[in-house]
Amino acid sequence: MKGLNVLKKLFLLCSLVASTLIYADELGDILSDNKEMIFDYQFESNELESDILSKSWMNPVSLSYSKSFSSQFDESSWAYSIKIDQPIFKSGGIYYGIKYSQALRDATRADLKLQKRTMIGDAISILFNMKKTKLEQEKMKYQIKNDTIDIRQKRDSYDAGLLDSSFLDQAILKKSQDETALLQLELTLMELQQQFALLSDKDPKSLHLPKLKLMSKSNYSEANLELKRDRLRAEQADYNQKVTWAKYLPTVSVQGTYIDSLSANPFQSAFDQNYYTYGFMISMPLDINSFSDIEASKVEKLKAAVEVLDRKNTVEEEYHWIDKSLSILDKKIVLAKKDEKVYKNLYRLTKNLADAGEKTSFDADIMHNSLQIRKIDQKIYEIDKQIQLLKLYVRVENAI
Repeated sequence: MKGLNVLKKLFLLCSLVASTLIYADELGDILSDNKEMIFDYQFESNELESDILSKSWMNPVSLSYSKSFSSQFDESSWAYSIKIDQPIFKSGGIYYGIKYSQALRDATRADLKLQKRTMIGDAISILFNMKKTKLEQEKMKYQIKNDTIDIRQKRDSYDAGLLDSSFLDQAILKKSQDETALLQLELTLMELQQQFALLSDKDPKSLHLPKLKLMSKSNYSEANLELKRDRLRAEQADYNQKVTWAKYLPTVSVQGTYIDSLSANPFQSAFDQNYYTYGFMISMPLDINSFSDIEASKVEKLKAAVEVLDRKNTVEEEYHWIDKSLSILDKKIVLAKKDEKVYKNLYRLTKNLADAGEKTSFDADIMHNSLQIRKIDQKIYEIDKQIQLLKLYVRVENAI
């Protein structure tokens, strides 16, 4: 029996993990096909451009072919050549150039991942707000029911001469304002649906929203894509400074040329030849702007390093702010639960009094509607928590 219980627990755990993975895959694939293709092409373009940059130190081999005709001697000739001029030593510039291209590729890749996750986060945030708007509509309908009852009670009191007309006017105005707010919520929902359609071709009703939890501060810092990108940019700037420095140091190049020529004129055939030359060259540019160029790359390196420190502070403040906002929302939920208990008791008491004829059924309905409003408020606050947590999740890698 004990073994059976263990199996049940394992099965439940596996089911929860599987469902979480399904939701993660579903939401990771929430963007429309066109949006996905755009990002795929951007990633592919980044890889290809980085590959080109990493090999940019290799000069192309020059191939040439020529053929000429002359009517003077009724002759023709042709020639082709292969020429190579390839640097093999740039005082470390080749090595640091390759490292620079790798850092640039990784930084751009991290930035593209951040852009994609931000767009995914926007789509999920819209889904949360759609759900929140529907709850607010439901809440507003209960409020309008209370407004209708309030108008009826105040009209009865006004007709009996027990209440001034201004109170009745205020009740009518309140109902009109709430009905306008309900229409505005309908418009808001339509706008959210349109915004979602621009990002995704999925049916919002078929998607399951994730249940996000607060990750640890260390995990958020370690997986933060913005911080990762800025660190890679600082690394990129460091290599760029070394490449710039090496640009003004000696360069060793190997050179080689192969030429093959032929003439159709028998008197010129003695000069037909094929030959090759080879050698090496040491060069170093003397540029008046070299010092400024090196200093500018050094300043960029220092600026990138400071930006990493600034990003660390930003990441810490983001986490701190979200954590505090979650704490406030939790307090709102606690207050709403307390109100729910109060309204539940008041509704029970009012209903009993209404059954005894000491209160009207309208009084019981008001308590019932107010009770439902506070229940809905709790659901809205829970969605607000998810929206706040989403701000963290979109900035980290592989969290949704």
